[in-house]
This record gives sequence, C-alpha cells and structure tokens, in this order.
Amino acid sequence: MINKDLLKTMSADMGIELSSESLDRFDKYAEMLVETNKTLNLTAITEPDEIVSKHFCDCLSLLKEVEIPQGSKLIDVGTGAGFPGVVLLIARPDLKITLMDSTNKRLVFVQSVVDALGLNANVVHSRAEEAGKDKKFREQYDFVTARAVANMQTLSEYCLPFLKVGGIFAAMKGAKASDELNIAKGAIKILGGQVHSAKEFTLPDCGERSILCVKKISQTPPKYPRASAQIAKKPLA
Repeated sequence: MINKDLLKTMSADMGIELSSESLDRFDKYAEMLVETNKTLNLTAITEPDEIVSKHFCDCLSLLKEVEIPQGSKLIDVGTGAGFPGVVLLIARPDLKITLMDSTNKRLVFVQSVVDALGLNANVVHSRAEEAGKDKKFREQYDFVTARAVANMQTLSEYCLPFLKVGGIFAAMKGAKASDELNIAKGAIKILGGQVHSAKEFTLPDCGERSILCVKKISQTPPKYPRASAQIAKKPLA
C-alpha cells in the first residue's frame, strides 16, 4: 500500500526511528483507511505517498517538537480517523492514549484499526465539553492534543479541562498559527493555562506547520467547559 522506505526516511529525518513492526502497522492502517473511505468519508487524502507525508509524518512531527516521556497519558480530542492519536500509538506503543470523538461511525473505524494492529487504546464516544466535566476524564492527562479541530480560543476551552496541572496541550495547526495563540491568550489564562511555545516548521510535501503548546498551571474553574452553543456564541476573551 504505502512506500515504507519513504515513511522510514521521512521519519528518520525528524529524528524518529520506526521499527519494522511499526512500518507494517502504518501500512495496514493506510490500507484500512483507503478501503473504509470508499463508504465512509474519513479523509480527502487517499494517494499512498500523500498519506505518508500529509497524515503520518504530519502527525509524527508532534514527537519531534514535543518531548513526551515514556508511559505518559495522552488524550486526542476530535480524533476523527485517528489523527494524530493512532499514529502516535503506532510509533509509541508505551503511551496510554485515549481517542475521543463525537462521531461514532469514525470511532468504529478507529477501534477496528487499533484491534487489527494489536494495540491498546481507550476509544471514547463523547463530546469534549461533556467529557471535560466527567471526573473520569477531567484533569487526568499529561498531554492533550487536537489536529484540525477548531481555533485556539474555542479549542482551549474544549481541551484544557482534560489536563493535569503541569500538563501540556499541543494543538497541531497549519501555517502562521501564532496569531491564533495571541487571540486566545485571555481564554487560556481563564482556563488555568499559560502559553508555553509556538513552534513553526516546514514538512516536505506538507508545507508550513505549527504546533502551539499551552502549559496547565492551575486547575480549570469548575464552570468550564461550557455547553458547545455557549462556546461558539461567546468565546472566552
């Protein structure tokens, strides 16, 4: 399905060494993605080399830009077809990963991938603003990530409640996303966070990318996250 040598080389260029077992898992993941996409809209990217660069390597860039210790607990909010959560799990099976999405059809696919690859993940069907109030999930994670979900002002309210104090929220974004971070500074402060870093870089065949990191420095006030309609209508400022 995919060119495993290309994936291995592109990953190595980011300082990420993938085992032959991981490469086989990525190949199977791509195969399942393309096959399922024929009946369920998971992605517009189905060409094998583009899956390698625009999905797999883009997601793996998180491991290059953010130091994630062994055994860390991470939640991927709005995982969709498993990006970046399943990709991170293939590269780092030591991570304790929760894959959350509000669309059950996508999660059925994600669960089938996790099972087929022989990996362990907690697959959760929930809206982020509901799970963020649930003590099973609230302030339980070392890392929270989200890729192509919403702007930082909105996303911070969805994601920061999941973080333990001292944890990192890493938002995966396109080019020049630091403006988003500036607009979201007020919301981040209200939610108990502090801007940690904004890393901008270029990925081959993928263009300019950004990873915006927020550190949790105090507990999120109990009233957050609000209902999604309130979040959309009146973003925190």
